[in-house]
Amino acid sequence: MTADRHEPDASVDAAIQALEQQLSMLWRRARSNSYKVARRVHPDMEPAAYGLLVILQREGSMRLTDLAASIGVGKPSVSRQIAMLEQLGLVEKTADPLDGRAQSISLTEDGSRQLSTAQSARKEAFHHLMEDWSLEDVTTLGNLIAQLNETYTKDNW
Repeated sequence: MTADRHEPDASVDAAIQALEQQLSMLWRRARSNSYKVARRVHPDMEPAAYGLLVILQREGSMRLTDLAASIGVGKPSVSRQIAMLEQLGLVEKTADPLDGRAQSISLTEDGSRQLSTAQSARKEAFHHLMEDWSLEDVTTLGNLIAQLNETYTKDNW
């Protein structure tokens, strides 16, 4: 904490510790699920590449630098993932229409189809997982996670 902030009381500290423990467990489970979802897209796909496919699905064709910037990862890491996805036939590179020196990356037809199939299976799994939850609780959880994600965009470290 910075010098101008007050030290948290014991109850706030305990709540933060419990939150950290639950988030840690959630992240471990999410990584495990990402592995399973990636394998549904393609058996040889690495879990980290799934997010790149989702961005390309949402945004359409993108340059490598823009793709890397959108997830906050270095260009070399994304370049390796894209090369692997290209070898698997899930993405393709084409000359950028605005700059012939650059390349645009987009989903292939097969990549789009396989991604949609995996997303449908993931959505069905979430429906099953949350079937005993009320709509209000699911909505509240989604809003709280969105608030947490927004908080993470503030550089408080």
